[in-house]
Amino acid sequence: MKAYPNYFADESQLEEALSRPTPSLIRMMEEIEGDLLLLGVSGKIGVSMARMAKRACSEAGVNKRIIGVARFSEKGQRVFLEDSGVETIKGNLLDINFIKSLPEIENVIYLAGMKFGTEGNESFTWAMNSFLPGLIAEKFKKSRMVAFSTGCVYPLVKISSGGSREMDILEPIGEYAQSCLGRERLFEYGSIKNGTPTVLIRLNYAVEMRYGVLVDIATKVHNQDSIDLTMGYVNVIWQGDANEMVLRSLQHCESPAEHLNISGSNLVSVAEVAKKFGTLMGKEVKLHGTESDSALLVNVTKSIELLGKPSIGLDQVIEWTATWIRSNKRLLGKSTHFEVRDGKY
Repeated sequence: MKAYPNYFADESQLEEALSRPTPSLIRMMEEIEGDLLLLGVSGKIGVSMARMAKRACSEAGVNKRIIGVARFSEKGQRVFLEDSGVETIKGNLLDINFIKSLPEIENVIYLAGMKFGTEGNESFTWAMNSFLPGLIAEKFKKSRMVAFSTGCVYPLVKISSGGSREMDILEPIGEYAQSCLGRERLFEYGSIKNGTPTVLIRLNYAVEMRYGVLVDIATKVHNQDSIDLTMGYVNVIWQGDANEMVLRSLQHCESPAEHLNISGSNLVSVAEVAKKFGTLMGKEVKLHGTESDSALLVNVTKSIELLGKPSIGLDQVIEWTATWIRSNKRLLGKSTHFEVRDGKY
């Protein structure tokens, strides 16, 4: 693989890096049978993941259909995907007739979900995160299924614990996290009832230059805003690595459903990261609050055993992010709310 740049000059260069396939992914595309359907492709992760899948197929010399399904409410996304060789289907996944109209595809990546605006919009949150997965599990019961979940299904754990493991008891905090556990249970039920090979991905948290925990921290440092340390530690992973690991999870689908934590292997201190951003951007760092002895953390031993370690380290992503923020480049404008401890998003 060619080297990554020292910084990203523009979004085109960033999108290339986010969608760059690895040799392992290219080999998988040579080996795995069938086409690939990504449901909810127009979110923060799906576009670069779909493009990565298409690029991997091209480099493997295999002719697979990569199909992205979404409402495509954001201007330009559909054209961008189609220009990259990804087929698109536009529609509302909560429309049962639309779901029935979708083609039968061997490999399905489920990315749809609702997080932001949960408070005051609880019924829609449950419809997206629990009702819809039941419909999808039944529609694609003959497919291989990789479905996004979240580390939020775990409780807060002691910093010294090393993070929650896949077999740990789930104690989701708040309606968003509870609805995500509902999502898992519906896909688990479908996997058992129909024998659907499934992996549930508990992602916590993917980051890139326009969005994520590191952008949240860097933006506050750049704007001289104070940073709350109550949630003093997090896990993060470069989104390009998350894309690659999620796609390769197709080779690890099982019935009953498998569960897999995906994140970086480092325990990330919010205070230390803020100080690094302060140094890189020449800004004074303002901190407030006291670090709690617990946080929302995941242990990634299992995913490392199956898929290997992420290729991009924390320091590299911090440097990329600092340069991007310092240069006032475009952000997605959506806070992760990583500091929330009561589950109210």
